[in-house]
Amino acid sequence: MYFDAKKSKVGRNAPCPCGSGLKFKKCCLNIGDAGPPDQKGIDEIYLAKYNIRLKSADDIAAIRKAGRLVVDTLDRVEAMIGPGVTTEQINAFVHRHTIENGAAPAPLNYRGFPKSCCVSVNEVICHGIPGERVLADGDIVNVDVTSILDGYFADANKTFFVGSPSENARRIVATALESLRVGISMARPGNTVGDIGWAIQNYAEGRGCSVVREFVGHGVGLAFHEAPQIPHYGNRGEGIALAPGMVFTIEPMINLGKKDLRILKDKWTAVTSDGSLSAQFEQTVLVTENGYESMTPF
Repeated sequence: MYFDAKKSKVGRNAPCPCGSGLKFKKCCLNIGDAGPPDQKGIDEIYLAKYNIRLKSADDIAAIRKAGRLVVDTLDRVEAMIGPGVTTEQINAFVHRHTIENGAAPAPLNYRGFPKSCCVSVNEVICHGIPGERVLADGDIVNVDVTSILDGYFADANKTFFVGSPSENARRIVATALESLRVGISMARPGNTVGDIGWAIQNYAEGRGCSVVREFVGHGVGLAFHEAPQIPHYGNRGEGIALAPGMVFTIEPMINLGKKDLRILKDKWTAVTSDGSLSAQFEQTVLVTENGYESMTPF
């Protein structure tokens, strides 16, 4: 779409109406009759300015394929969860299923992480290390899976009920799931990273819950963690403008109590400081020309 900058009343710092994902002053404001930058130009701007690699059609197809494996793995995990299952049994299944499908588990040995997935129970916010812990009736458990398939990464997680959940368990899990949904709904050209965080924070805090600050979503696809970071709190209109071809995770961590956390002696496991329940859901999201596509839909 060509946008006539000469007739515009758009603010200099607003997202450009041409849909490039850039601010107006960096895009159509001074182009005269030259037209907006082509996709190659946008790719170069985002790489140079933000270190963000916008994904090609081939990249997207490969990430989508890896995403299908991640979702299949989580579906199979859900079927095995119940009282008496250990977190290590979940890890062993994820490892085996990933390898059997020609992929590799990204968490294994990543910066020293010793397992193939993260399994976080009750007050554990994220990065729970699978081990001998036995799931009990009434627990909630988050399983976070990242697979590398043909060199491409996809990342998702879900929080599951173990047996019969309490009212508080239902409340925090429902709030975390809806937080993900409202965050994803903001992923479209013309919006910003801040819009995603604002939507999540506004919803979760409106439900009397809190949003963890220390851990954020991230670019993904060509590597486990890429630019940009995606905070789950923030202000509307702030941060990097979203552009077609951006692929990143949205993964809000929502606490039933206060937002504060502490890290255990293993240097990985993050737990709520007040011992309250924490839940999380995550998807890998592509910004499209007109909105978004989940690469790990559930």
